[in-house]
Parts: sequence; structure tokens; C-alpha cells
Amino acid sequence: MKKSNDTIKIYVWEFPVRLTHWINFFCILILSLTGYYMGNPMDHSIFSKQYIFSLIRFTHFVAAYAFLMSFIIRLYWSLAGNEHANMKQWIPLTRGQMKTLLNDIRHHLVLDIKATSKIGHTALGAFVFFILQIIFCFALISGFAMYSTKHPGEYMRVLGEWVQNTVPVDRVKSYHTMVMYTFLVFVPIHLFMSLMNHIKLKNRLIGSIISGHKMIHEDYEKSPSSK
Repeated sequence: MKKSNDTIKIYVWEFPVRLTHWINFFCILILSLTGYYMGNPMDHSIFSKQYIFSLIRFTHFVAAYAFLMSFIIRLYWSLAGNEHANMKQWIPLTRGQMKTLLNDIRHHLVLDIKATSKIGHTALGAFVFFILQIIFCFALISGFAMYSTKHPGEYMRVLGEWVQNTVPVDRVKSYHTMVMYTFLVFVPIHLFMSLMNHIKLKNRLIGSIISGHKMIHEDYEKSPSSK
């Protein structure tokens, strides 16, 4: 913790949190672009041995495995990390937590960002992160379910092959595509709210996902980790 004028520099986001955030960002970008191409192929090969579609598929699969590893690391760090990374804050289990979440939603709807100020995730931010993990899990399972149709194996039975026994592959593909569009809606909203938080609270939120440090006003009621 370091003081600067009337603000305090606090280490909030640990390295695994920041690492998985950026891996997820680039993986979602690559998976969306390559996934869209795979669903709407536009082969512009000049030579017969360019194999553009195969390269796109390979890139998609590599990004999917990187995304899976990032998901596992972040899930582990939600148990091993500091209080700001802990999964206990993701779900409002008490009446007080639910009230805080509803207040957060109300304040965000009118862009009253200062009323939701918190060192780590806000109640709404934590709950959205929880929903996001469910969507990530669904994206991975549906993706590997389709992948396993042409790449069967023992580990594929765990990752997604079992889905084929309950849901037709065409429907799985439709659900998987819906996840991509969900990401495309979420990302600009996330960027906008992060920017609003960064500007209104002057807490260097955007820079914190690179450095791990946030600037908090010194009269702010600190959590135990920041004392």
C-alpha cells in the first residue's frame, strides 16, 4: 500500500487474475473471428495448397485449448487467491448481499458509479463475473462436444462427447453460436462501464488490470487486506 496525495495505491488484482483476464480477452477475440469464418466460410485461396479453412480451424482449436487452461487456472485461483479473487463474493447468499446487489444495479442503471465504489469487484461486477464463468463453461462444453464428433477419445468423453447423447449436434452448434454473440454484446458494455469507473472514481481501474494496483481515496473504508 502506497500513499499519493489524498489517494492510496493498493495491490488488488494478483498476477493469475490479470493473466487469465488477458488470455480470455485474446481467446474470445480469436475464437469469435475464426468461429464466424467457420460458420460462414469465405475461401479466397489463390493456390490449391493454401488450406485456409484448415488453418482457421487449427487456430480456433488452439485458442479453445488456451481458453480451457485459462478457465481452469482462474477457477483454481478463486480458491487460492486473495479476497478480491475469491469465489465467495460472486454469489449473493445473504439478504444483505442481495440488497447490495440490487442497489448496485439501480446505481449502474443511472450511471451513479461513485455510489458503487469498492476496492475489488462491486457486488454487480462479482455477480456478472459468476454468470460469465457459467457462459465460459457452456462455451467450452458445447465447443468440445462438436470437436469430439471428428476427434473422439477418452478425454473427449469428459470434455464434451457426452453431450451428443442428449442434444443433437446441430442444436449444440446453434447454442455455441449464441454464446459468441453474447460475448459480442458483453464486451462493449464491459469496456464502457470500466471506462466510466476509471473516469468518475479516478481509480486507474483500466490500468489496474495490467499493473494490479488501484488508486483508492484515503478516507475510503478499507477492507482488511488494504490496512
